[in-house]
Amino acid sequence: MNDAREPDRAPLDASNHPTPRLSVVALDDDADFREYIREALTREGHEVRVAATPDELYQLNESRLPDVVLLDIKMGRHSGEEVLREMRQRWPRLCTIVVTGYPSLENMRTTFKQDVFDYLAKPFSLEDLRHTLAQAAAAFGLGASPPERLRAALGRQIRLARADRGWTLKDLSEASGVSVSQLSSIERGAHLPSLESLLAVATALEAPPSEWLRGAGF
Repeated sequence: MNDAREPDRAPLDASNHPTPRLSVVALDDDADFREYIREALTREGHEVRVAATPDELYQLNESRLPDVVLLDIKMGRHSGEEVLREMRQRWPRLCTIVVTGYPSLENMRTTFKQDVFDYLAKPFSLEDLRHTLAQAAAAFGLGASPPERLRAALGRQIRLARADRGWTLKDLSEASGVSVSQLSSIERGAHLPSLESLLAVATALEAPPSEWLRGAGF
């Protein structure tokens, strides 16, 4: 349950790769939970900042964008769904993991339509959180070198653009002239596409490659 477009994403095996040090911002209206997240993830070696209100979250993100946001979707008078919509407008590529004590199928459908990475139901174990962060780091290239981040981000955006069209790798290969094996390698973030291949894929998907590069932070 790691993406709104589950069939499009190959399973990520992060078990053999240590999670890099991440910058995490957690929004939750429960002070005890904020302290738990802060202490637990700090012990894991991550940099953790916490927010009690949406405005605090926005300020923290504006001051320095984190690698991951942990977002409580049920916060009393604050709407996590509205926060998610606002974040998608401001930071469309920011990795977001939804946290809630009241999961429902409808909640999941709504939030995954806004491209959240995963959904953790309280109470969850530290191992659950650790595993989810490791998968997020692998999928988004978090904590990696700039070339690694670029490979991961371009691969993900090409994969999502292909999924939006309902295309298989073979469909994209036929439309772009790039081989299936090369496309698979690019989407997995194993290889950086050549400029020629990138332009061919972008043209086939009718997507400006400049937007992909900006979305990757370049």
